[in-house]
Amino acid sequence: MNPLPSRLPNVGTTIFTVMSRLANEHGAINLSQGFPDFSPPPLLLERVAHHMASGANQYPPMAGALPLREAIAEKLEACYGAQYDVESEITVTAGATQALFTAITACVRPGDEVIVFAPVYDSYLPSIALQGGTARVINLLPPAFRPDWKEVAAAIGPRTRMIILNTPHNPSGTVWTADDMRQLAALVRDTDIVLLGDEVYEHIVFADSPTGGRHESLASYPELRERSFVVSSFGKTFHITGWKIAYCAAPAALMAEFRKAHQFIVFTVHHPSQLALADFLRADPGFAAGLATFYQAKRDFFRKQLEGSRFDLLPSDGTYFQLARYDRINKMPDGEFARWLTIEKGVAVIPVSAFMPDGSDHGLIRFCFAKHESTLAAAGEKLRAV
Repeated sequence: MNPLPSRLPNVGTTIFTVMSRLANEHGAINLSQGFPDFSPPPLLLERVAHHMASGANQYPPMAGALPLREAIAEKLEACYGAQYDVESEITVTAGATQALFTAITACVRPGDEVIVFAPVYDSYLPSIALQGGTARVINLLPPAFRPDWKEVAAAIGPRTRMIILNTPHNPSGTVWTADDMRQLAALVRDTDIVLLGDEVYEHIVFADSPTGGRHESLASYPELRERSFVVSSFGKTFHITGWKIAYCAAPAALMAEFRKAHQFIVFTVHHPSQLALADFLRADPGFAAGLATFYQAKRDFFRKQLEGSRFDLLPSDGTYFQLARYDRINKMPDGEFARWLTIEKGVAVIPVSAFMPDGSDHGLIRFCFAKHESTLAAAGEKLRAV
């Protein structure tokens, strides 16, 4: 048999897998991949066990268990004043990456262009390529990582099918403002452009950010909401990244196309976990509201650990990531530096060039501070010695 021609010839193993594997091989503290090292809320675990024991072990509806869709609708209205129909406008997905892939699959056709902002989450471009689309990449430059709206306007053309935005932004930790949303609305008005909002860190916007802790969601703006897929992640909110449960909300016409693809990609999602999340959302509706304060304390603790080090920290307005320059340590390319730091110094990080489609290297690495303070303190001790 001849070798199978690759549909993704330029795609290798994701950097998150590479660096986590390297951390495990060398016994390094893993501040690379974005997952917590602490447990989910005990009630959530108890409710999963309850629903498994109670028999919720068969397929739920394709769109998701109704109690969870109802809880999601209530949450979207409470947070953003947005009303979504539980039957036709909300779908539970197997993680946010699946939701993003499904939205792209539903909308993008060969020859279409999709505008993305780099640094860019690594699933976007392969998802676009698999549909025959072309990514138009707009680079966000450090240290601010702000969109240049004149550049965005120049990138829009007759082939533009979609714009993907990620706020709060991984890896930079920047957040879009109300002015950004107004600028976006002005650009897409009177077009057929679809918006895809990767809002998985929606509940992690810090009080000292430019928005004062407010997450500017596409769902908050009726003019934007009518053309948007909005994606969020229970994994990021409830410390359950391994459960791979998220959701997508969109107007009925867009969601109908989304579900046509969704039903053949995963069909549905783990039933007892959905029911457990529905229970928890109703039992502790304030949990998400406290998440920003929880992670801001971890951010501040981690930044304190790096005082006196030779790392220069950039602002972090949201997410659970912290970018840092290392040019006072050495001038290695960031990929080499990340490997060296992992192998020789015992702390695993992500090189930011891995988020750049053109491979551009600004001498930045990403730390994840979603860890116990003891983990962050141990990492800080190693990093201060570098």
